[in-house]
Amino acid sequence: MITNEQVELVQSSFAGLLPMADAVGEMLYARIFELAPNVRVLFEEDIRPQVKRIMAAVKVAVDGLGRLDEVAPFLVRLGAKHARYGVRPEDFAVGGEALLWTLEQGLGESFTPELRDAWAAAWGVIADAMLTGMRQAELDGTGLRVA
Repeated sequence: MITNEQVELVQSSFAGLLPMADAVGEMLYARIFELAPNVRVLFEEDIRPQVKRIMAAVKVAVDGLGRLDEVAPFLVRLGAKHARYGVRPEDFAVGGEALLWTLEQGLGESFTPELRDAWAAAWGVIADAMLTGMRQAELDGTGLRVA
């Protein structure tokens, strides 16, 4: 669950990162690959197009945190896509850890414990919706995994 105050904190801090979105996205993927080198094979060699996609998706998710009923279907579909790409549910823990680390690096001293908690709550909401999509994809056969 995420509070209205946490939504505001997440949205305002993310707005401050938008001017450097590409650098933030590259840092995020570098951290993911550092924490879980095995997932690197799921991505193209040139990560830059994926950086643009993830930052656009994060923007949609962050912008919609105050309207979860509207953004949840997007996140569920995104989760289903991730199942088809070979992402595993346990990979979301790595994604969350990498996200918080990246935000700490990018925001520096302004990444307070309160802001960290807000982003952790936001990631929980986002990941839960995406995991729902992954489970649905597996149930209907569209999320076939590559071993």
